[in-house]
Order: sequence, then C-alpha cells, then structure tokens
Amino acid sequence: MQSPADIKDITRPPRELCDALARIGTATASSELSLMGIRDPQIRGPQPLKYGRSVAGPALTLQCMPKREDLYGSNEYENPELQLHRHVLYPTQAGDMVVVDARGDMASGIFGEMMLTFLAGRGGAGVVIDGCIRDSTKAKELDLGIWVKGVTPNYHAQTGLIPFAVNVPIACGNVLVMPGDIIVADDDGVIVVPVALAPEVIERSSEHAEWEEFARFRLSQGGDLRKYYPLTDSVRDEYIAWRDRQGTGA
Repeated sequence: MQSPADIKDITRPPRELCDALARIGTATASSELSLMGIRDPQIRGPQPLKYGRSVAGPALTLQCMPKREDLYGSNEYENPELQLHRHVLYPTQAGDMVVVDARGDMASGIFGEMMLTFLAGRGGAGVVIDGCIRDSTKAKELDLGIWVKGVTPNYHAQTGLIPFAVNVPIACGNVLVMPGDIIVADDDGVIVVPVALAPEVIERSSEHAEWEEFARFRLSQGGDLRKYYPLTDSVRDEYIAWRDRQGTGA
C-alpha cells in the first residue's frame, strides 16, 4: 500500500481545453476519438447521481484493492492521515475530477457526505467511481457532479475494499486512466480524453457540431436522412453556403 509521503500531485492541462471539452460533451468527443484511433474511451458503469451537468477536468486518481488485514488494520482510525482516500482529495484544485478504481464493488462507499463536501468546497468539478458512495441524499445537494454505479450505507473499508494508491494509473470501468487525463462527464456518461489528443478532438468536434446543426435544421424540414446524416458530398455545397450565411448573419 502506498505511503502518503510518496503521493505526487498531477500535471494539469490548460483550463481552456477542459472548458471546450465540457461544452462539446461526451457523445461528440467519443465519436471523434474513435475516428482518431481511441476506439472506446467510455468508462462503463458510473451514471449521474443527478442529471443536468456537463463537466471536464483533469483526473486525480485513487486505486482500490481487495482488503488484506495484515496490510490494512485499525490504525487508520487511530490516525486518519493514513486514510488514502483522504489524500486523493487534498490536492484538489478548481475544475479537478476525482476518479476511483473501485473494482466495480457495490458494497463499499468510497466517499460520504463530508469528503464530497470538501471536494465541492475546493472547487472540484466532480467524482467518477466504478463503485458506490454513501450519504447520497446529502451528496445530491452539493454543487458537484457525481457519477457512480450505485449507493450503499457502508463506509469505505467496511467490507472487502481498501484505498491502495493515489495518482497512479488506474482501470476505472475497465478503462485506463492516467493521472492528469481529461475526464469528460455528462448525462450520457463518462469518457477519458488523453491530454495530447485534446486539441485535435476539440478542432474536429467543432466542425462536427457545425455540420450537425445544419443537418438537424434540414432534417427538421423533412430532409432526406440518407443525404444529411451523416453529411454526404452531394449536399456539402449546400452546407457551406448555409455556414457562410450564418457567419454573416444573413
């Protein structure tokens, strides 16, 4: 199990990249990542505890492992600073996302109301857990995005799971998450965007959103689905003319 003294902070990407990805959303960003070679960036399992939020931020990671009593006894309750799930929260900056590899466990509540209140108070954008939280009623009241597999009354190490390491590579929902990766989360779910690919994802997604707006307009008028979605070469000149008119306000 990692010593708290060995925990390192993450390198954060420029905030404007995260803000742009939050506006783009998971569906478009996932599609563009697939076309760029990242076939499946979705973290499966976690769903919004409350709907209506779209956020993106760098990942602070927490790895959990099966409990083994010789490595994890009662000392953490005598000294709370031994609780590694606290240490993933300590370096939180505004816009950060906490991502937890909870091994899909449905019995251990990784965080409760007080820990999540701290995260929200630090300006954290959200938490993603392929497992559970507790105190869900109070958690829903926080100004915080929360994506989890479920809820439980149990605390973090009450059953068979223990926090093991902070800001290391993890597998959340069977998807590799590197510390500092950009996590994008909304009502459709959660995806991972490698920082190096973020500028291209944003550029491609902006074009995608523009032609989709045109396609939506034409389809709402009864346009041919075979021509307008996806956009075909036969209507590209029409699209360009429409785009140019939007730019001039005509």
